[in-house]
Amino acid sequence: MSKILPFLEWVSTYKKSFLLRDLLAGLTVGIVLVPQGMAYAMIAGLPPVHGLYASLFPVLVYVFLGTSRRIAVGPVAMDSLLVAVGLGALTITGVEDYIKMVVILAFMVGVIQFLLGILRMGFLVNFLSKPVISGFTSAAAIIIILSQLKHLLGIVMPGGNKVYQSAINLLFHLVEINYVDLGIGLIGIVLLVAFKKWNRNIPGILIIVVLGMVGVFLFKLDNFGIQLVGDVPDGLPALQLPSLNLEDFKRLWPIAVALALVGYLEAISIGKALEDKSGIETIKANQELIALGTANVVGSLFQGYPVTASFSRSAINFDAGAKTNLAGLFSVILVVLTLLFLTPLFQYLPNAVLASIIMVSVVKLIDFKYCKYLWVNRKDEFVVLLVTFFLTLFMGIAEGILIGVLCSLLLMVYRTSKPHFVEIGNIGNSDYYKNVIRFADEVVVRNDLLIVRFDSQLYFGNSAYFKKQLLKHIRAKGPGLKGIILNAESINYIDATAADMLTRLIHDIRESGKQFYIAGAIGPTRDIIFNTGIIKELQREFLFVKTKEAVDFFDNPNEISLLAAKVAYENSKMTKLKKN
Repeated sequence: MSKILPFLEWVSTYKKSFLLRDLLAGLTVGIVLVPQGMAYAMIAGLPPVHGLYASLFPVLVYVFLGTSRRIAVGPVAMDSLLVAVGLGALTITGVEDYIKMVVILAFMVGVIQFLLGILRMGFLVNFLSKPVISGFTSAAAIIIILSQLKHLLGIVMPGGNKVYQSAINLLFHLVEINYVDLGIGLIGIVLLVAFKKWNRNIPGILIIVVLGMVGVFLFKLDNFGIQLVGDVPDGLPALQLPSLNLEDFKRLWPIAVALALVGYLEAISIGKALEDKSGIETIKANQELIALGTANVVGSLFQGYPVTASFSRSAINFDAGAKTNLAGLFSVILVVLTLLFLTPLFQYLPNAVLASIIMVSVVKLIDFKYCKYLWVNRKDEFVVLLVTFFLTLFMGIAEGILIGVLCSLLLMVYRTSKPHFVEIGNIGNSDYYKNVIRFADEVVVRNDLLIVRFDSQLYFGNSAYFKKQLLKHIRAKGPGLKGIILNAESINYIDATAADMLTRLIHDIRESGKQFYIAGAIGPTRDIIFNTGIIKELQREFLFVKTKEAVDFFDNPNEISLLAAKVAYENSKMTKLKKN
């Protein structure tokens, strides 16, 4: 049952000493969750109360189904931006229709994540490389900041799906700046930054929210035309089934897939990072997909929007000493109390305060340090980061992610199509064989024997490159060459195309009067050698466990060397059979 309901694992070992820590962590996260949830709902283009709705049932579901005991689930800036940009590209008229589409989107995201979890497809997120994520998040942070400038400046302007659209709209409305709004927002930013530098345990977000509401009420700042959150509906959300039709599905599925994968990646990344700090590993990748998927589906039934793990709130949860997912339950209780009794207070909350919270929260997503690292050490991956960054800024988030992933895959294919191919030689008559270029002063190079190493799987994409490089090294040795040894330690797979190429290449080499040997092949590679035509052309006695054995056999092809090679191979084969 613990596989279906992971909470049974921590409930069965729960200690009384955990309760106080979970209570304090849950309430601390809840204090941050209320204003953050409202602020992130604004990013998504929703009324602030939907951020509170998304902080209820999804969080409660994760308490019972989630496998990470440290992360805090709920609305986040990244998913909110994806929602806003994805739906902003569609023709949607009216707030009610927009809310309806967001709810449908949350339902679709949940279904996709749930199905991926059931089908054990969690590995798909591995295709989102770190350069792609860094470029995407850095661009998204800029887009988020630009989207909040209208609230910080107190101006009314249309939104834009691209960064240049937002910039142009902003320029045309600069004359409408409300300096009271601007002052409130700047004070909020300064206080948040100051609190973080002074003491991270200070609830800076809660303080500026309270100060903002008190300031508006006491000094009647609403008379200066500042933008306020306004009336927030009280009470808990009612159960409402999303009305999904085929047309909505066609319009929403691309952004739903992007949200499902990005949300899962965020949760796994944050959860793994916190596990490294705590030293306790509980996360199960596919169960996390099921937990997040169920949370989003249930959330959509109560007018919520897509949720995932929050980096800032998860860090707070961890620092506050949360021991189990029970902390999430206490956060939910605080949100419930807010919806039932405290919503009248939020009518005095300035939008500029929420904008300052968002800006300070997302600015850390711009990772200059990693960008600099790639520029110095990995210029090819730096290009992938830049492509993702600029495409996200100027074309859209979905396009940036998809093309960034494609660039990463193309880079991977390019690297595997031309892997490291090197001649190796013996060091000091030992068992070690190293690169003749790197160890030029220590390696013994022979003219009658060529030993090469290929550092990759051998498949259709690089088989021609392998053949070209091997023949190039053979020609460089000259007419005195008598034998070639392939060190196959780094070859973990040989596909049908490469096996056919290698078989014909061995035949041609032998026809030219030279001998060919394979040494160091691991178990799976040996299986392929024996299950294809390679062994028929190579012959069993020319397959060795160690490179040194192949060299000894080349120098002295007697029965002792042959017997040693055969015994070693048979022993390794028997060991593998026993393990199976």
